Amino acid sequence: MNWRHYAVVVMFLATTGWLGWHVISLSFALSYSDPEFLRRQGDNRSVRTEEISAQRGVIRDRWGEPLAVSTPAYNVFVDPSMKIPPRQRWPELASLLGMEVSDLASRFEDQKRKYVLLKRRVSWDEMQSIKTAKIEGVNFSTLYRRYYPAGEVAAHVVGAAGFVEESSEEVGREGVESSFDDHLRASHGKKLVLRNARGENVRELQYISAPKEGRDLTLAVDLRLQYIAYRELKAAVVGHKAEAGTAIILDVRSGDILALVNQPSYNPNGGIPAGAAGVRNIAITDRIEPGSTAKVFTAIAGMETGRYTPESMFHTAPGYITVRGKTVKDPRNYGDLTLRGVLAKSSQVGIIKLALDLERDAVYRTLVRAGVGEPVGSGLPREYAGLISPEGLRSDLVRINFAYGYAFNLSALQLARAYLTLARSGNKPPVSIVRSEGSAAGEQVFDAVHTRTVLEMLESVTEAGGTAHAAAVPGYRIAGKTGTARVLTNGKYDDKKHVALFAGVAPLTDPQLVTVVVIWGPSRGLSGGGVVAAPVFSRIAERSLRLLGIPGDAPAPMTAESVVIPADRSST
Repeated sequence: MNWRHYAVVVMFLATTGWLGWHVISLSFALSYSDPEFLRRQGDNRSVRTEEISAQRGVIRDRWGEPLAVSTPAYNVFVDPSMKIPPRQRWPELASLLGMEVSDLASRFEDQKRKYVLLKRRVSWDEMQSIKTAKIEGVNFSTLYRRYYPAGEVAAHVVGAAGFVEESSEEVGREGVESSFDDHLRASHGKKLVLRNARGENVRELQYISAPKEGRDLTLAVDLRLQYIAYRELKAAVVGHKAEAGTAIILDVRSGDILALVNQPSYNPNGGIPAGAAGVRNIAITDRIEPGSTAKVFTAIAGMETGRYTPESMFHTAPGYITVRGKTVKDPRNYGDLTLRGVLAKSSQVGIIKLALDLERDAVYRTLVRAGVGEPVGSGLPREYAGLISPEGLRSDLVRINFAYGYAFNLSALQLARAYLTLARSGNKPPVSIVRSEGSAAGEQVFDAVHTRTVLEMLESVTEAGGTAHAAAVPGYRIAGKTGTARVLTNGKYDDKKHVALFAGVAPLTDPQLVTVVVIWGPSRGLSGGGVVAAPVFSRIAERSLRLLGIPGDAPAPMTAESVVIPADRSST
């Protein structure tokens, strides 16, 4: 019995001694060879790097009304290396997140991961519902997402921003959100935090980098006019069963874009629908042949020769003209017309006779000076520059096509700037979506006398007998021009498909606003610019002029009270 007892004691002491020696030697080895080892192992389980969210810059209209703001949102995540939710609560968590329990199980498998995203960008209410459930291991991080108060009304100007995949960083994707992304973008900061076993932050240990807020941006847009233009345009597109439409209002003094709307549109608060109609900003991206709205520049080209005035006569009988085998007709035989009458009636015959009497490149050079073929540089993305070529000017057919708005194309915004140049007495200014201060300095491209004369002639277009009496605005003198352009389809012009246009300046005495309306493919009833686009211009212009407090310049109508009857002197 004694030797067995001593054997057990010896074995126990030997084992204890070996374990003690191993622990001591390991401690000394760790202390001397890698003194940071234990600290690093602990930190890997408790110290985390977190983002410090920063807000993207606010976009405002010219009067400070918010068009794009950043609102708080929350990511729901777990840290499997610290703690995952108890298994018995997975069904409840899945229900709160709108997920399947099997999805949760697959995400919790790898317990070495430090960050597993469960749901991205939930609202405050959703976050509070999950918090109230008090499920251990569920964490939240704060970020910001964009909200657009004006919704679809300002969508094509403001655009939209979206998150980079698997990131809390927003980048601009459309509109000024895209073109001014560097200005608006925020940079998130980083910090080290200490977490407890439940995944809760206990202490902030160190700031690695500071967050940088995005810079604010003030646009030229007047949200009040934007609403007016959007409402009237949408009503017209729906009423005429049109394919699309656009309306633009420019400030004459500054060149600012006060309103730019399109139909169809989209709501940027719901994200950018991939491939959906209405996302493209057709006011600046889509090409149009301007039709008769270009005739004013042919008239300027004629006056620049010194041989034509508003009273110069044109013989348009019998109502058509044949050039190189191509016959062009007026709606009816207008007989003899002055140049003023040619514009008022939009006579094709009259404007062709004028163009054929000019130098071959006269109309081309006038259109180029008006801005056809060059980008506007508004600050909006994906501007179309327009297309016009001097090739073919030896052909009379090309020359007459230029004269009445065919064989070249431009965007609706370019057309608006061309008329802005007329309203500014021949001075072509920069056009901007960002608010400018004071009057814009532009390039003098036309003689001020000629442009003023043309505008006065264009007043007859909106008067009784003109092609756009529906564009008239009570109390104001309006100068403008209609256009009805056939659509080029598969290399041929479709006589049943048109683009209706109207470009106008108001008030004529002291121009303040230039407004252009374009309606693509009206299919209910008539399709001419005078009956489709001109009434839209009238409604937009009337409400805009009165809202801005611009005084009327039209003579007061005669009334019985205003007529003074001279006294009969024969009885005295």
